[in-house]
Formats: sequence, structure tokens, C-alpha cells
Amino acid sequence: MCGITARVGRGDAVEELVSGLRNLEYRGYDSAGIATANADGLDVVKREGEIDALCDAVETASIHGTIGIGHTRWSTHGPPTDANAHPHTDCRNQVAVVHNGIIDNYAELKSELSTHEFTSETDTEVVPHLIEEFLSAGYSPEQAFRRTIDRISGSYAIAAVFEGSDTVFGTRSGSPLVLGRSADSYYLASDVPAFLEYTDEVVYVQDGDVVAIRPDGYTITDSDEETVDRPVETVEWDPTDAGKGGYDHYMLKEIYEQPTALRQTIRGRSNQLDNRAELEALPRGVFSDVESVHLVAMGTSYHAAMYARTLLADRGIPAQAFLSGEYGSNPPPTGDRTLVIAVSQSGETADTLSAIRSVQGTGAQTLAVTNVVGSTLTRECEDTVYIRAGPEIGVAATKSFSAQVATLVLLSERMSQDIQGGTPRATSDLLDSIAVLPDDVQRILDESTAESVAKAYHDSDSYFFIGRGIGHPVALEGALKFKEITYDHAEGFSAAELKHGPLALVTERTPVFAIFTGRNDTKTLHNVKEVRARDAPVVAVAADGFGEIDEYADHVLRIPDTHNDVAGVLANVQLQLVSYLAADELSRPIDKPRNLAKSVTVE
Repeated sequence: MCGITARVGRGDAVEELVSGLRNLEYRGYDSAGIATANADGLDVVKREGEIDALCDAVETASIHGTIGIGHTRWSTHGPPTDANAHPHTDCRNQVAVVHNGIIDNYAELKSELSTHEFTSETDTEVVPHLIEEFLSAGYSPEQAFRRTIDRISGSYAIAAVFEGSDTVFGTRSGSPLVLGRSADSYYLASDVPAFLEYTDEVVYVQDGDVVAIRPDGYTITDSDEETVDRPVETVEWDPTDAGKGGYDHYMLKEIYEQPTALRQTIRGRSNQLDNRAELEALPRGVFSDVESVHLVAMGTSYHAAMYARTLLADRGIPAQAFLSGEYGSNPPPTGDRTLVIAVSQSGETADTLSAIRSVQGTGAQTLAVTNVVGSTLTRECEDTVYIRAGPEIGVAATKSFSAQVATLVLLSERMSQDIQGGTPRATSDLLDSIAVLPDDVQRILDESTAESVAKAYHDSDSYFFIGRGIGHPVALEGALKFKEITYDHAEGFSAAELKHGPLALVTERTPVFAIFTGRNDTKTLHNVKEVRARDAPVVAVAADGFGEIDEYADHVLRIPDTHNDVAGVLANVQLQLVSYLAADELSRPIDKPRNLAKSVTVE
């Protein structure tokens, strides 16, 4: 949710700190601030609102320094105000701290620190005051930082800068923190895009690590204060991938990046000569003993998991999709023949990490399907398949959903092959359709009539999305996108559920989006007739070859004829365009929908 950035190096740090905060805006925020260390002590500037307000304040304050930390806040403890914004300092202005996550025992610690003057309502502020206590007792900055970390409990990533010190200290427990290194500077951040324009060399900090970055290098020590080596990895993302590239919004850019993302996703994973799905990270037969599959995820990733559940069921593999937040609290029985697949774009989703941890020690196999190399989920699971979508900045997920589904289609095929003793199940039609999927998406982007739909219905009372089979999670995802960025009420249903309650809400001001994916289309068409009888407008998303819908729909958004298993990807692209264009028609803040964050790192 919140975003941390820190920098140590040559030259003034302010520009790079502010740049880092701008690059982390997608994580969600309602205030921002920076702190620098210089010969005069610590300078802190922070403001409620957008980063432009912080920039104006920074310019007025003439803040400077070669060492600094920064933060974008997503409010949990206390409303968005200047006082509640990070960084927070101690009573003597000796230390400034930024923090992501939640400190569970902050009330107890604050009570212990009753002689200190607190100026905010945040849980974070106990950290600098605890550090102050240890500094007063004669501990060095590093020792004071360590002993403070020992006292707090919860989920957090923390960075601190000290008066008179050339070092920034950081640590994490359940919240992401990554180190970047260039020829003359070192960085800490919640996510790689914060410093991607300066370096592509990264080190992923692990839970319990304490990292110290200085002008001449860095050290990482574990909870026993032993120096540890963490591998240096090269991020393959291009810095321009994290920019808008001339588009009005990140979301629109990422919708149009889907053909490229899908080519990356499927590259080397579809062997049409042998009629096999190939996944480079997984040896043959790794799934041969699997008898049941649990898919755990949240939000858009949950819809991808639902999609995969249907694919696996079609292949005779018992599968269930669970919301991670529910699964982690009350996991169903698992054993050594259960495969638990965790789906998460960021690999840092707190609920999904909790779900995976709940089955550790039960014998269940675990597999991560994620976008981010080195993320916590990849370390918690036994195996990982990357979706290779590239950086996604928009809060409303687009290309990551398409890449997740394409990956899960291939994974479903691969599991079927393993469980059936190596016998290929995949038809040439499916693999051929996967191979041309990027081109089919490009055709939709070039030819879509979604703009006319958005203009026709942008002032409706409510919006319903219906589908069957894989069309059901696509309907849920279409509704989620619409409500996220338009702020209008939208709901997704199984088309089969429509007349069991939701039909009571259908009126002439309730457009119904009906998704046709090549299976059970006749039944879905019956549902369309039902809503037409109630004078509701109908927008159909259907393949070129399904001409019967033209008689009953007010608008038809066409998708190329393709294999049923991947038709949902194409239908979803049309719905993404409708949501984006409707939100743009309403002048909504598309990349920063209110109250939402890109990465949900606390439960």
C-alpha cells in the first residue's frame, strides 16, 4: 500500500527521492514526505494530498542533503493530514522514520513512552521515539535501530535516517523492501520502479534482515547480527516500461501493452510440434501425484484463479478457488496430494501470503503464479511460474489479468499432461489459439467499438455483467474494473444466477453486459432475452461467428473466433476498454481510484 524510498550517494538526494515517490504513486497514497540528513541536521518536509503539494513545499523549504528517505502514505491510523504524514521524528529531531504496514503493539509501546511528545495519530510514531530512548541510553544508531525493531510486532517495512550519520537503515517483516545499487548511489524502496531509472541491479531484502546503505556500499545482517549475502539480480524491465509513454493514463497504456505482455507470457511455453504446454521452471512429472488443487488469490487475481478452476475441472482435475483472506483463516484439509496455487501480481499480497503459510507443514505442494521476481511469495512457495507481464503501475489491473489467465491455461494443460502420465491433452486448436492470442488482442484494440458503448450508458443507474463457465469470472472482473474506476455500481453474476434474485433489480436504466465464450451460449442467450423483456439495454461480447446475438443486443463488442479456453481473455479486453472510456467520460482519476492501492500488503 504505502511506498518507501531511500537514497544514499553523490549529489543532492532530493530530486531522486521525489522521483522515487512519483514512481510509487500507484501503490496508493493520500500524503507524502521526505527527510534528508545534512551538515545542519535533519530536514523534514511532508504534506497531505498529492505529490505536487509536497514538491511546492520542498521548493519553498530549500531542503537538501545527499542522504534521505521518503514516503507516500495510505491512511490506516489517523486521517490524511500534514501531521500524520511520514517521515516521523523523535522529540529531539535526531532520527526520522518511514514505515509501511501496521505495528500491532503500538498502543502498549506508546503507553511506555508517555514522557515523549507525540504529534500524530499514527502507529508509526512510536518507532522514532523508541529509537530516541536507546540513543539516550548510549547505543549507536545501528544498535538503537535494532533494539527498536526487537520491540515491535506486526507487518512492516521501515527505513530510518539519523542526524550526523551517513547511513540509512532498513528492515522488513511481511512487507516488501528492495535494495538497488548503481555506480555511485544506493537505494531502498518498496518496489523496483522507485529507482528503476537509476539502476537495474537489485537485492531483495528478506524478513528479519537489517540493511545499511552508505555512500561506499551496503551490508545486510540477519536477526542474529550475522552478515549475510543476498544475491544481486538484474531486473529485465526497461525504465520506459514504468512511464506513461505518451498515454493519458497508465491504465490505457497497460491495456495497449497486452499484446506485448502476452507474447512475453507465452514465449517458449507452447510446443505446437509435440502438442504440449511447456513451463520452463517445472520438471516433467512434478504434478503426477496431484489429486486436488486449491487456488488462492484476492481481487483480480481471484478472478484469474476462478477461470483456472474451470479449466482444471474441464480436464478432470478436482479444483477449487478460494479467497485467500478466507482460506488463511480457516484452511480446508490438505495433504501431500494437494497442490495449492497462489496467484498474485505483486507476490506481496498479505492475504495470499497468509493462505500459503497456513498450509506449510501439511505436506501440500505450493506453487506461486506471480509477476515479480524475488517477491516474498516466490520464497514462500516451492515452485514459481512467472507471468512475465512487465511492470504494471495502474491500480486497476489489466495486462496482469490477461497474462495470469494465459499462464494458467498453459499450466492447466501441463498439469493434465503430468497427471495423465505424460499423454498430451492439448489440441492443436488450443495451442494455435494461444500462439495468435497477442494478435487477436491487437485486433480488438484496433477495431473495438467500446467508445460508443461507454458514451451511450455512462449515466446509467447500475451495470450488470453476466457469463457462464469461464465467462463468469470474466463478468466478475468486468464489474470490478467498472466500479473501481467509474465509482458507479456494477455487479457480476453467473448468468445462471440472474433469475434467482438479481433480475429484480433490472430496469431500463440497468445495462447488462453478456459475455459469450463459445460454451453454453444458448443458455446465456436465454438470459439476454429475459433482461430484454424488462427493457434493459444489452451489450454482448461475442465471437465473430456468433451472429444470433445481433437480433437481441443493442450493442455487440466482437472478439475474434478462437478456442473456448482463451475466449475469456479477449472478452475481458473489450470490457477493460468500456470501463476505461466510461471513467474517462466521467473525468475520474483513473490511475488513482479513491481508497484503493495497487499492492495490498496488510490484511
